[in-house]
Amino acid sequence: MATKKKAAGLTVKLVKSTIGSKKDQIATAHALGLHKLGDSSVQPDNAQTRGKINKISHLVKVIEG
Repeated sequence: MATKKKAAGLTVKLVKSTIGSKKDQIATAHALGLHKLGDSSVQPDNAQTRGKINKISHLVKVIEG
């Protein structure tokens, strides 16, 4: 039997389009691996990632786990 481990970190999902956002916010979304609406990525739970999420908190949804 294979057991699946849940990925450690934060799952970040882009729920609002970056159209009309500032260039630095778009760059931050791309740095998190979020390019299109609905994209999600798993990021490590550290201060750098939390800062990026805080910068674009109005565009993303975060799932801890």
